[in-house]
Amino acid sequence: MVPRKRYLSSVEQALKRNPIVALFGPRQSGKTTLARQLLDEASANYFDLENPVEAALLEQPMTALENLKGLVVLDEAQRQPGLFPVLRVLADRNEARAKFLVLGSASPELARQASESLAGRVEIIEIRGFDLEEVTPNKMDRLWMRGGFPKSFLAGSEADSVSWRENFIRTFLERDLGLLNIGISPVALRRFWTMVSHYHGQIWNGNEIAASLGVAPNTAKAYLDALEETFMIRRLQPWFENVGKRLVKTPKIYMRDSGIFHSLQHIHNKKSLLTHPRKRYEYFNRAQRISIPYTAAPNSTCSFFSMANA
Repeated sequence: MVPRKRYLSSVEQALKRNPIVALFGPRQSGKTTLARQLLDEASANYFDLENPVEAALLEQPMTALENLKGLVVLDEAQRQPGLFPVLRVLADRNEARAKFLVLGSASPELARQASESLAGRVEIIEIRGFDLEEVTPNKMDRLWMRGGFPKSFLAGSEADSVSWRENFIRTFLERDLGLLNIGISPVALRRFWTMVSHYHGQIWNGNEIAASLGVAPNTAKAYLDALEETFMIRRLQPWFENVGKRLVKTPKIYMRDSGIFHSLQHIHNKKSLLTHPRKRYEYFNRAQRISIPYTAAPNSTCSFFSMANA
């Protein structure tokens, strides 16, 4: 197990400042493991909404939550977005008896509802996979090869890691993105995601990829938005002040997880990684440098600067 002291400290400090803390991130990124360090899953205050029994209890959320005291964990909260109006009422009571830790997987709608329904009452923390600050230096190559998802990074063998990532990609396409109703089949979306992976660390060319897919540029942008909102890619915006100068004003695309990138590129072992034309260790290093400041200081921003035709 890799200690996640930075995230644990961030959540503990946020709970001291706010009645509600939302811990959002991709599925299997370690949200539940982190929450269980703060509250035993056997506690009556721990609700896993993937458990039908516990989900049924929260069909009447005010009845289930209003008398609880201390820390209350609501895991997989995207399954019942109607919880947020109730949490707002509970947070506004004169004598708030409980603090709420809300865990949510890839769901932009969940983040939007949390921001709108709980404005001024919630602090949102985004959790990612392991990064270079969390693993020992001798495991840096493993992090590069397998990526930061805990079950991929900690797998007993490279074959187990590859298998886990393939299953994750399949489930993500068929289940998580299916919930967003973006109107594309899992097969077509995997093709799009694979095409996006070829732009890793590169300037995004939406017209080119739209033409390759046979869709309108706005449609390709909607697909890209879905991957960004579900924590799979990052758009690094360019820095510029004078819009009249010949500066690049199109974002760069970074795959957030190197292991997922390698699976999409069919890179399954160290030998194929080192001989692959897109091994690009510098992109992994750059993506890590971007990720760590966001984690340590969520309000920080990163951008790139480049001259057109440079």
